[in-house]
Amino acid sequence: MTSDTLENDRSLLGWWTRATPQARKALIAGGAGWMLDGMDIMLYALALKTIAAEFDFSKQQSGMIMAATLFASAFGGVLFGVIADKIGRVRALMISILLYSVCTAMCATAQSLEMLVFWRLLTGLGMGGEWAAGSVLIAETWSPRDRGKAIGVMQSGWALGYLIAAALAAFILPSWRLLFVVGAVPALAVFWIRRHVPESETWSRASKERIGFLSSLAILLRAPYAKRVIVACLLTTSLMCAYWGLFTWIPAFLASPISDGGAGLTLVNSATWIIPVQIGAFLGYFSFGFLADWFGRRAVFVIFTVSAAILVPIYGFSARHEIVILALGPLIGFFGHGYFSVFGSLLAELFPSSIRATAQGLCYNFGRGVSAASPWLIGAFADRAGLGTALAFLGILFFAGAGIIFLLPNVQGKEFE
Repeated sequence: MTSDTLENDRSLLGWWTRATPQARKALIAGGAGWMLDGMDIMLYALALKTIAAEFDFSKQQSGMIMAATLFASAFGGVLFGVIADKIGRVRALMISILLYSVCTAMCATAQSLEMLVFWRLLTGLGMGGEWAAGSVLIAETWSPRDRGKAIGVMQSGWALGYLIAAALAAFILPSWRLLFVVGAVPALAVFWIRRHVPESETWSRASKERIGFLSSLAILLRAPYAKRVIVACLLTTSLMCAYWGLFTWIPAFLASPISDGGAGLTLVNSATWIIPVQIGAFLGYFSFGFLADWFGRRAVFVIFTVSAAILVPIYGFSARHEIVILALGPLIGFFGHGYFSVFGSLLAELFPSSIRATAQGLCYNFGRGVSAASPWLIGAFADRAGLGTALAFLGILFFAGAGIIFLLPNVQGKEFE
């Protein structure tokens, strides 16, 4: 690689200008869908304390509702992975966005724990499906040279969605029902996607190779893919459990009194203090793809996960020190989110086109399904030991993820068939 080529490769805008129009539209569609997905799912986390007060939920019951959403999203991710391999990435993306948008709004009608769980289950199905369809669409339309950057930009949409949710919560709470009604807005994105986003050419070319779900599973259960599926599921499980256990409860941790192991902030202040965390998250998501494409995926991934493993316990045990919490917030956001940008490109490169969305949806959402227990377990632990102590133990799972990635083959930059 010449010095001019290297300089262009490390340009902050070169990756965008050399992309095809199809690739740019795919990134806008997938990124917007993921951003609004993040907004909708975090509305509950931000309203958790208000909802719990109205219905007199315990922390364990509150965690169970988020667990139901995550558990359903695991099924949604697998289901929409199969759908995306069958009917196309774009159509699967549109259906998933419509599903999570409408069902988020329906949460506003809940009058009991059972009704809220029901609507969050349906919301989770759509949320899991959005990533399964959108990430594959982006991975297949961007060149290997810039695939990591594009996936990183897509993932950064989650942080923007969280920031939007935090802003809405600051203005709308304690009216949590109105907050959920606003969650229907993402459905409008479907009209633009339908008119402007073309289908993945890689998927279209593989039409003769398209196979059923059982045949896809049969391929995934034999060499060389069986080991990849198992290790990828372990990787996503360790990091998803750490992530959802941590970021589901951070708003409540900030708002809970010090006597309960929280930081003792007011509800408005806690929502405001989430903003530095999500600014850090945006920068972490966005920069990971660039850093991974420049310096190597594994090295950058390990730096992010090990840093999160060190910082999370410090954050959890700093409940009485507001300055420390404020200072660590952006770092927790940066290192506690950025590594997620590895999954879209890594999983896509591990499997062939005919089963790519199915495999990617399975591996990513297996971890999400298991992680459904994490908010519930952290809530149960917090009822006994306090939220700060419960969050601190999640550092172990970040360390685990740093080691597991070395069990997968290094396929960075693979050309798709």
